[in-house]
Amino acid sequence: MKILVINAGSSSLKYQLLDMKDEKVLAKGNCERIGEEESLFHYKTADGQKKDETLTMKTHVDALHQVVKALTDPKMGAVKNKKEIDAIGHRVAQGGALFSKSVHITPDAEAKIESLIPLAPLHNGPELDGIRACKEVFGPDVPQVAVFDTSFHATMPPKAYLYAIPYRYYEKYKIRRYGFHGTSHRYVSRKCASLMGRPIDSLKMITCHIGNGSSIAAIRHGRVIDTSMGLTPLDGFMMGTRCGSLDPSIVTYLMKEENLTPEQMDHILNEQSGMLGISEISSDDRDIMKAEIEGNPRAVLTHEMLVYQIVKFIGAYTAALGGLDCLVFTAGIGENQVSLRQNICRSLFYMGIEVDDARNHEMVGGKAGEISSERSRIPVWVVPTNEELLIARDTQDIVRRLQYAMTEDKTVVDPLDV
Repeated sequence: MKILVINAGSSSLKYQLLDMKDEKVLAKGNCERIGEEESLFHYKTADGQKKDETLTMKTHVDALHQVVKALTDPKMGAVKNKKEIDAIGHRVAQGGALFSKSVHITPDAEAKIESLIPLAPLHNGPELDGIRACKEVFGPDVPQVAVFDTSFHATMPPKAYLYAIPYRYYEKYKIRRYGFHGTSHRYVSRKCASLMGRPIDSLKMITCHIGNGSSIAAIRHGRVIDTSMGLTPLDGFMMGTRCGSLDPSIVTYLMKEENLTPEQMDHILNEQSGMLGISEISSDDRDIMKAEIEGNPRAVLTHEMLVYQIVKFIGAYTAALGGLDCLVFTAGIGENQVSLRQNICRSLFYMGIEVDDARNHEMVGGKAGEISSERSRIPVWVVPTNEELLIARDTQDIVRRLQYAMTEDKTVVDPLDV
């Protein structure tokens, strides 16, 4: 089965085509600046051939036509024609309380995803555009599957996901902690358990997805009991441009003092804060690291704050889990920032965590492995995330069950009910 994985943004569309026979990536790429006069199209094959073009893509439909054109190119294509693509899997940010698992995208599921746009206007709307564009380009008969960032966190109990505001706002607006990066946390937790040779239902794990956007999840026996992101991806600890958790009165105070609109305040918290806001250098950790090496005090402070906040979450989640069997680092910074991992683990020495310096330096650039020393009471792992593969696996599983249901009953039913 060949599956196209789509991650649509408001002006972008990332894609990967996987052959699930051996879970090999046949081709991948990105469409950027959709809707602008000059759009950018990137394409890369499994054998390293590349295509980078500047063209016009007014809509996601235009972008997908370019994707199909590249995938079926006689010289660089991965398939002969688009009919070889058996299914399409979509990353969808917000599943709310409506979706606790991945689903086949029916008209009903599409309507429910649309109803959740107010909870994630920057994500669900564009992702829905991607779903509808795929239907137009590939036809209604090609099955599509939605894999939600929030669904892995659906196992959190009310004591973890509710906020201490009047309960009526939860009932009326469904304001609660949902959590994000669930696809990544689900993948790395299971992958790490496999690498450790232990069943996941025997482990208490903390997974740290640290990148430009970051979150931490407390996972007991394969089920999330708490996570750092909340109603939106703004909550938690400081990120590239997001502030993370703060005193809510800061918001109202600044709005009054600076005469800010809600939209302006939202922009400050989401786009001008975090590592960029503190360092005033960049939101890219590589730039901040370079400045720190050069002795920039604000760069040093930025990393001190980041380490401190992450350590607090790990300590709190260890208490919530009632112990810890494994600590996992993943995502761009978590997989490659050697000194950050070292500094976090040094602050956790009281827990018996100790990192082997040589192992820590080795685990970069997509390598997976244990970085803790032989003396460490708690193993520490680096596990590269692969959200696209997990989306493809969910898509294949649901499509196969859908095909089975059609074969048995001659009617289309929700495959998750089979």
